[in-house]
Amino acid sequence: MTAAARRTPRRGERLPAAELPVAQVAVDVQLAHLDRPFDYQVPEDLADAARPGVRVRVRFSGRLVDGWVLARLPSSAHEGRLGWLERVVSTEPVLSEELAALCRTVADRYAGTFADVLRLAIPPRHARVEAEPVVGAEQVGAEPVAEPPLVVVEPPVVGEGLEPAGVDGASVEGWGRYRNGAALLDAVAAGRSAHAVWQPTPGEDWPTRLAEVAAGSLAAGRGTLIVVPDQRDVTRLAAACTKLLGPDQVATLTADLGPARRYRSWLAIRRGQVRVVVGTRAAAFAPLADPGALVVWDDGDDLHAEPRAPYPHTRDVLMYRAHASGAALLVAGFARTAEAQLLVESGWAREVRAERAEVRARAPQVNPVAETEGQLVDDPHARAARLPKVAFDAARAALGRGEPVLIQVPRAGYVPGLACASCREPARCRHCAGPLGLPRAAGARSETGGDAGAASPASPTCRWCGVTAPTFRCASCGSRRLRATVIGARRTAEELGRAFPGVTVRGSGGGADVLSSVPPGPALVVATPGAEPEVAGVSGGAGYGTALLLDGWALLSRPDLRVAEETLRRWMAAAALVRPQSAGGRVVVAADPALAVVQALVRWDPSGHAAAELAARTEVGFPPAVRMAAVDGAPHAVGELLEAVRLPESAEILGPVELDPGPSGSVRERALVRVPRADGRALAAALAAGLAARSARKAPDPVRVQLDPQEIG
Repeated sequence: MTAAARRTPRRGERLPAAELPVAQVAVDVQLAHLDRPFDYQVPEDLADAARPGVRVRVRFSGRLVDGWVLARLPSSAHEGRLGWLERVVSTEPVLSEELAALCRTVADRYAGTFADVLRLAIPPRHARVEAEPVVGAEQVGAEPVAEPPLVVVEPPVVGEGLEPAGVDGASVEGWGRYRNGAALLDAVAAGRSAHAVWQPTPGEDWPTRLAEVAAGSLAAGRGTLIVVPDQRDVTRLAAACTKLLGPDQVATLTADLGPARRYRSWLAIRRGQVRVVVGTRAAAFAPLADPGALVVWDDGDDLHAEPRAPYPHTRDVLMYRAHASGAALLVAGFARTAEAQLLVESGWAREVRAERAEVRARAPQVNPVAETEGQLVDDPHARAARLPKVAFDAARAALGRGEPVLIQVPRAGYVPGLACASCREPARCRHCAGPLGLPRAAGARSETGGDAGAASPASPTCRWCGVTAPTFRCASCGSRRLRATVIGARRTAEELGRAFPGVTVRGSGGGADVLSSVPPGPALVVATPGAEPEVAGVSGGAGYGTALLLDGWALLSRPDLRVAEETLRRWMAAAALVRPQSAGGRVVVAADPALAVVQALVRWDPSGHAAAELAARTEVGFPPAVRMAAVDGAPHAVGELLEAVRLPESAEILGPVELDPGPSGSVRERALVRVPRADGRALAAALAAGLAARSARKAPDPVRVQLDPQEIG
């Protein structure tokens, strides 16, 4: 219709836009049965502003809700009357076609909704930040130095892009130590879609190596996105990238930035002001145009697993993104997950690792306690003692050389867990059945046992409801005596302070501030896993003379499928900060030397351990060898969902089994559904359809569905 032919509207009447009068809108509603775009009429006054990607407000079921314009259409297939776009919230196109396709892919892969993934991908709007003039990258979060759904297809042919080629001198010095390392760097610089799994040597300056990858991608005129577990890693990596590339090229994207700085950084990335992005989990969705390299560091860290629906994992998000964009993908870490090993064994990715001689030259000496008969003769209680003689000797030797000693303790607190001193049954609260522990004021009584006595600051306290238990009595044997099951980081620091008088004791994590680095010099550094500080002024932070890895049994006794993999990851992260054996570096691990995970640490062989782990999971049918869904909820709700959905014929249901009741006391069950990997999409689609049906009929009890959960139990 021409402008001349359009009639004059009556007062208060809206006319549709002259061109493309229909907007396809993704409405921000969480209901699974409404997980689809909706058509709205575009009023004439919003015709220019309502572009694809902008935020809008629409009326949905009688109330105003947020939404995003996916596309503008000449007409709608909907036969009824269309509602109107109420207003355009912002003219900033925050949802690109590529980002919308990625979000749809992730939602389908994890049996989630498009709206749930958009909440993870796009930060809340900050109007004042949007109105700011365009600024440089140093002002948008860089850390200072000190439309239609996408049909997912299988990844391209394996090992693509890693043909050998020449590299520059700087690359040879760093990546040249690794088999396929130089070829990887050259492939990124040439813009090829390389896929690799990198295993750094102990003490490697991994932030600088990843900064070199970013430099190669920039040389090809493309961007780089690097996702790491936590803020400490972001700070280290951003500093390395800034040093190599300059502040104008680098932006950080983390929740710790705060709403305004985070949105400013996100906008700078979307507008193309910066080409290198370093961030935590949510940065996997960063709106970086034309990425040339996508990197995930330490993919085994559970911080990479999103705790909100639909629970995507950073590694999987970047894999789908690499396939859609043709970017190179690098999965890196001192340890290796079974998922990364599957990428290697399937041929989709190449290994990038050093030769054994290079690894041995850079690794510290690793000694389990009581590994020889001579140690047992010298210290008969070595296997039972928490700090055996070999650990004390190693610590004394390092302190004598003027070097710091790292002590890794699995748990925070003073005495995190208590048990009956007579029958060893876990001590539980009489009010809620939660586990009992001792606060800091409890002193040493918890370890030696004794009458619980009258209420005092040392009284056992429930870690769920906080109620004290001054008159504890074991429900199994009636004893009133308690003993510690796990000693926390603060108690360990006190014990070591008494054992090494005059030596500085520093804590990191476990209730204390997490330290990014410690100065060189004799000191005892007690840290919880993931909070180990590097030694300042040493390349790669590997300046500790000794590391003591305590309470290995506490890590290995957890009832979890990934317990061995996670334990090795934590041990290697700490051991990588120790000097090489040639410089006197030593690691003492308090665990049974016959265990496969201990031997993997002794040999520094994470790839061999990952291969064995993957083979074991393949034999018993657990991820990543299969696709598995965990269905949690009230017993009748779980049963209803599994009976209603049309699962693939290959599906096998395990359970359901009762879960721990938790503080609320509600009864919950979990069922596991597994299928071959080829039927993974069908499983996700079936469960999504089942959740949509429950949502449509307003079923009262919620059911949580997780595809390939990190914790299976």
